[in-house]
This record gives sequence, C-alpha cells and structure tokens, in this order.
Amino acid sequence: MSGKWPGGFIKKTAPTVVGPVDGEGGSASGIWTLDQAADYEQRGLWPMPVLDRELYAWGQNSQGQLGDGTTTQRSSPVQIGALITWSAVKGGSPYGQHALATKNDGTLWSWGKGSSGQLGHGNTTAYSSPVQIGALTTWSTMAGGSNFSAAITTDGKLYAWGYNGVGCLGQGNTINRSSPVQVGALTTWSKIEAGSRHSVAIKTDGTLWSWGANNKGQLGLGNTTYYSSPVQVGALTTWLKVSCGYNHTLAITTAGTLYAWGFNSTGQLGDGNTSQRTSPVQVGALTTWLNIAGGMYSSFAIKTDGTLWSWGSNNSGQLGQGNTINRSSPVQVGALANWSHPAAAASFAIATKTDGTLWSWGDGGSGQLGLGNTTTYSSPVQVGSLTTWQKDSPSTSRYSSYAILKG
Repeated sequence: MSGKWPGGFIKKTAPTVVGPVDGEGGSASGIWTLDQAADYEQRGLWPMPVLDRELYAWGQNSQGQLGDGTTTQRSSPVQIGALITWSAVKGGSPYGQHALATKNDGTLWSWGKGSSGQLGHGNTTAYSSPVQIGALTTWSTMAGGSNFSAAITTDGKLYAWGYNGVGCLGQGNTINRSSPVQVGALTTWSKIEAGSRHSVAIKTDGTLWSWGANNKGQLGLGNTTYYSSPVQVGALTTWLKVSCGYNHTLAITTAGTLYAWGFNSTGQLGDGNTSQRTSPVQVGALTTWLNIAGGMYSSFAIKTDGTLWSWGSNNSGQLGQGNTINRSSPVQVGALANWSHPAAAASFAIATKTDGTLWSWGDGGSGQLGLGNTTTYSSPVQVGSLTTWQKDSPSTSRYSSYAILKG
C-alpha cells in the first residue's frame, strides 16, 4: 500500500529498529510519527551513532601485555594507541600475560606474551602493541587462558590457538597452534571462557561444554580426567553465563541460580566449605545472580539488585571486605547496590558501577589497581574520576587490568 505525498509516492511500511538492545549503532526504517520516535528514544530503543571507544590498560607490562608499545609498568590507566573503535577487551585469564580485543569492524587483535602461540599470529613472538589476527571481520566474543586463546565468530564457529599440552584447544589432540584453528565443525557456539588450562563454553541451545585440564575437577564432568575435545556438562539446557578462575568454574542459569565446581582450597566455590567438587554445586538457594567473575582463588558475583558479593582467598584483601579473612560463602562487599560488572585475577579485582565509574581493590604491587601507586587496598577505591567507563568492559590478566572508555 502506498500514499500520495508532495514530491511523489512513499511506501507505507511498519516502523522497525535494528540494532543492539541499547540502540547504539542500530538503524531505523519505515514511517515514524514524532510521538513514536520520542517514545522509542525515551525507552533507550532509538538507534544512536556508535560512540568513540578508547582502550586503556595498566599494571604489569614485562611482556608488553598493556599494548602501549613498551614494557614499562603503569600504575595509572594509559591509552593503547589512538584508535577509538574498540568494542571489547579480554585479558589472559587469572594467570595469563596477554590480551585480546575486538573492534567495531569485527576484527580481532592481540598483544603481550606469545611464547606458546597464544597471540594467534603464526609465531611465538611477543608484541607490545595490538596486532590483527588474520583477516576475518566476523569475530564476536573471545577468551584468554594462561597461554592459549579462543574466540567465536558471528556465525557461531569456535576457534582456539596457543598452548595445547592438556587438550585445552579442544582439537582432540595436544598439538600447540600458533594460528586460530576451528574446534569441530559446529556453528552453534555462543559464549567462551578460559581458565589457566581449561575451557568452558555455552552453545545457543543453552548447553554447557568443557575441555582441557581437569586435575581439580574444573571441567565439572564428575571426574578428574583430562579431555581434548568438548564434553557436555550435565544435561541442563538453561546455562546463561560462565566464568573461569585459575582452576575452578562458575556459571549462572537463566533462572538466576549460581553453580560452582573445581578447586576449593580457600572456599572459592562459595558452598560453605573447602571441599573440591568435580560436578556443579549450587551456591546457596538464591535465584537473583546476574554477573560473575572468577579470580585466581577467589570469586565475585553481582545480584539483580546491584549488590556485589565475594568469597574465597583474601590474602591481599581481594574480596574487598576491608580485611584479609578468607570466606567460603558469599559475603556482600559494602552496602552499595549499584555494581555492574566485575573482573578478577591474581589477588585483585576491578568492577564498574551503573554510574560508569571504575573501582579496584586487592594487591596493587604492580600498579594493577590503576590508582597511581603500588599500594594494596582491602576495600574498593575509585580509579580516577571518570564516569564513562563501558560497564561490561573490565578485564584482567595476571597482574594487569583493561577497560574501555566511551567518548
């Protein structure tokens, strides 16, 4: 159907918006009234231009893992290059010394330690500035292990590269790879996370899969057997999010329940004891868990009410409780209810709040807290005064931190 307008005819089509949930970078089509457009804009659904995004890093830099072209340690955030097109960043697990990042154009980049091929550049060279991995422009999400990496493309393919001595690349063998190699032929992978030497992934059907080292039961398969190919964890089809510590794993279901498994020497599983678990064990009975982060031997989670909780090792105050007491069950960090996304590594943690501020605490010996010093803090301290940190961007490697700043 069409209608007569001055200057010719215009097709009558239903208004539609295409783009991310927050509208950024999307597009609108069809015929809109001013009221319709105003309503969508008020609800945050009207497409906005893609914002400038700068990438920052700080902390240990002996392997060039900060990506600033040097190997100089930094105790305050330093911008990586001058580009403003970064979309996401991921450090190399709680013990790695490399990092990965994607840009708005779907390209994937890496830098830092490369001794096992974990940078994906076809060699074992270390790079102190970001270098593009291959020529693909369809990378969606990525993960870094201690010395291996993995990433998923927009069409659901999973790739892995780097160290593979325990099968953590999922290739059915233990051969190291210095360039991305597809894991099987499936195109149904959705999310990927990596621990020290194990990988855990979620498929589009909500199933959970794991492979690699399993000496502490971190694969959740009911045993301590190593697997070099993906194996399904249980029979649930409602897994939503997953995060890996050094050798323990956390996961949340669509119902908001939290599960943990693997090593538990300091209570990092949060089930009230220090017993190792080889299968998923529910952490309490709550159904309000939203975001999770596994550190070296500690764990962090945010509830739907915006409160932040921590448990496990606390030798450097990394639980943010104002003390150095280990906890085997979740304990709230302060009384605030505006936390957004946590990240954790070796004895420290960082997190964003809903107001766009960035906070850090724990061991600061390498400047990884970004507070301009090498002091250790047992309670959260704000990093600078900016309020435009991308809420889901904080990430960490062994003693380094990363985050994206929105323009």
